Formats: sequence, C-alpha cells, structure tokens
Amino acid sequence: MKSTLKLLIGLSLVTGLFSSCAGEYYVASRPVAPYYARPVAPYAGAVWVPGEWYYRGGGYAYRNGYWSRPRHGRAYIEGRWEQGPRGHVWRHGYWR
Repeated sequence: MKSTLKLLIGLSLVTGLFSSCAGEYYVASRPVAPYYARPVAPYAGAVWVPGEWYYRGGGYAYRNGYWSRPRHGRAYIEGRWEQGPRGHVWRHGYWR
C-alpha cells in the first residue's frame, strides 16, 4: 500500500513538472529586439548563437546572443517568431 502511494505521488509530481515546462505563450504583436553590438569572437572558429526571447512575467524578455564552441557535425538553427491563430509565439533555436 505504501509503495503504491509513493508511486502515485511520484508520478503526479513528474507529470506536474513536465506539464509546466511545455507551455506556448502567445502575444498579440511581436516585440522588437533591442540593438546591441556583437562582441568580437573570443577564439577562432567560435559560432555566434543569436539572442533569444523567453517568456517571463506575462510577456517576452530578450536574452542577448553569445559565442559558443562549434559542435562537430551540427549547425545552429536560429529561433523564430511564428504566427498562429492565437497570436505570435517564439520557437527557440537549437543545434541540429
């Protein structure tokens, strides 16, 4: 009985954790990215990862880009805004 109860509590915690991470946040209009100067590459072969939007406190906030080490056999795909029936949503960039 105790092990079943522990299992149910554990599953509910995991389900709550994953459901809170998977949200899509729509806005009526896309925010404008702030201007900032890209710093000089810190070493040869560095890959620039462009800035990203993230949802915080009822709206999107911008995080500046950064230099990263290249990943062998992979390319960085930039994040982008997509328009849907409920407004605009940000799709994060990723390594492919």
